[in-house]
Amino acid sequence: MLQTSERLASTASERYLLVYMIMVLIIITSLVIVFFVVFQKRKNKLLLDRIKQQQAFEEEIAQAQTETQEQTLKNIGWELHDNIGQLLSFASMQLSILKMQVADDVKDKFKDTSDALKDSLAEVRQLSKTLNNEVVLNIGFEKSITNELNRLKKMKFTSAELKIIGDKIDFVNRKHEIIIFRILQEFLSNSVKYSEAKNLNITLNYQPKNLIITATDDGKGFDIDTVEKGSGLINMKSRAALVNAKLDLTSKPNEGVKLVIDYPFDI
Repeated sequence: MLQTSERLASTASERYLLVYMIMVLIIITSLVIVFFVVFQKRKNKLLLDRIKQQQAFEEEIAQAQTETQEQTLKNIGWELHDNIGQLLSFASMQLSILKMQVADDVKDKFKDTSDALKDSLAEVRQLSKTLNNEVVLNIGFEKSITNELNRLKKMKFTSAELKIIGDKIDFVNRKHEIIIFRILQEFLSNSVKYSEAKNLNITLNYQPKNLIITATDDGKGFDIDTVEKGSGLINMKSRAALVNAKLDLTSKPNEGVKLVIDYPFDI
């Protein structure tokens, strides 16, 4: 009987010890899990803060670059309008005076030069307007695009058309208006330099919450996967990121180029 009692007591003690050890193990495991979760949350927060800081820094750099570019374009616009425009006006005036002093049979020879000077003066004045953001804001987004297309049409294109779908919605932030216009200017500039296109088309599709802008040319295109990512494409993407717009550029050899900008109004 005594041995049985001792054996039962020993078994109970072992059972209590096992339960105690299990409880201790559970507590330690729980503490480790809690510590790990807290550590991971803190680590993730630090990483997220670092990413946000990096994004903010990159946005500030992009904003500074954009503002610098805008000021440069504005200065060039002033130079074109005030200096080069005045020189062309003076040359045109002098040519007109000279034309009056020559014989009638010689006057016709001045016509081509006179017309070229007048066209150059008109081109310089029109270009100076599109480079000055104050002028763009003053005449409006759609009118600025129309003026740019008309200017390019006179230069080399068979057609350069703007199509508007839906009811116009004004930009809440006028700076975004300038940035989107500069993206389109970059696209059009690339079409002039590289595409060998004959026709340009831009569509503004006003939707309740978004403005979908589609710009196309019918030029020689390029392989989007192999083409060198030049400053033009980088500028377009960085400008789009500044206004939270989605930018998609697609092209294939001999199939032209297509640019789609999805700009959300609620920002």
